[in-house]
Amino acid sequence: MQAAIDRIMQSYDLLTTLQPDVRAEARVKVTRYVKMLFEAGERDPHRLALFGLAYLRELDGRSNPLKAGYTGL
Repeated sequence: MQAAIDRIMQSYDLLTTLQPDVRAEARVKVTRYVKMLFEAGERDPHRLALFGLAYLRELDGRSNPLKAGYTGL
């Protein structure tokens, strides 16, 4: 589980530039999320990393075109 969290944060760092306090908060949130998935039975570290990265992107609005500023016009 820890390897998946480290991989998530490394990948997320490549996508964003975060202040240390924001990065620490993101790590806490994704750790909680990955732990929930792990306890629910997901054991594949690659899938955990994928789901965790998608979760962080959802939190910051990167997967929502409207939050990212795209209106379709």
